[in-house]
Amino acid sequence: MLKKAGKDIPTKSGTKTNPKSQKEVPNQMLDKASKEIPTTSGTKSQIMMRLEKMVEESDIMHDAIRSVDMDEGVFGIAHSELIAKEDMQQLFEHEELGIAVIHTYIWYMYDTLMRGTELCNRFNFIAASRINTTFITKNPTSVMNELVDRFMVAGDNTTPSLYFLPFNSGNGGHWVLVAMDLSRLMVYYLDSLPGDWSKYPSMKKTVDAGILKFRSKKNYRNRKDITWVRVQCPQQNNSIDCGFFVLRFMRDIIALNRIDIPKMVWNNNLGFILILSDISSNLLLNHEYVLFS
Repeated sequence: MLKKAGKDIPTKSGTKTNPKSQKEVPNQMLDKASKEIPTTSGTKSQIMMRLEKMVEESDIMHDAIRSVDMDEGVFGIAHSELIAKEDMQQLFEHEELGIAVIHTYIWYMYDTLMRGTELCNRFNFIAASRINTTFITKNPTSVMNELVDRFMVAGDNTTPSLYFLPFNSGNGGHWVLVAMDLSRLMVYYLDSLPGDWSKYPSMKKTVDAGILKFRSKKNYRNRKDITWVRVQCPQQNNSIDCGFFVLRFMRDIIALNRIDIPKMVWNNNLGFILILSDISSNLLLNHEYVLFS
């Protein structure tokens, strides 16, 4: 029997933040904004020891499964994500992250950083399970319509806002982040490996078609072509950290309350890599009911 976690259990008091509305923030504010995000105290080794102890005491490592229920505020439709042993192993054994972990951390960000604030009107998420290379290859028209439906849920989109799409190249492949501003016909591409969107021509074609179809359905005039921007961002130094980087990209942009992403936001890689373990610790320590409920 699946045990429920998520909306049936209240978030722990004191974890929710309420970022103040702010104007576009200069690059030097990135470190300050990152510090305002809820974090877990302790060194990396101390955090991992606590996490390992929690998991050892949970039956999830003995083939139990948790269902994390997400309300429609997260992805535009109600969504449930199953968390199992292999998802925990991705974190503890430093493996490439799968969709379940990506979605669960997005839910965590929404719940702790955005819910009940004006950030909900500025940042939206698109489920990676619905828009990816595998589905585009099978039925690009259907995927494009999924994208349009997600845009329609959020309102008229006449004021600047961003839609985050964690995009996977398929079959457990590479993660990149695509951030779409429908009002300004801007698409930001963030990749922790060299190259740009030309590596995924079917993805770009689908995103462009979805944006234009949405604007057509809303009777918006397309004043210009869609502009894609390759954001300069920290680069991974192995073959498995792309999912962690995508999560961090989203987290920093939300913390900065930044819609117009500059071509270069992050000044260096060092601090970025050091905080990767914080993603897994926040995911588990702040939502231990995923383990124990």
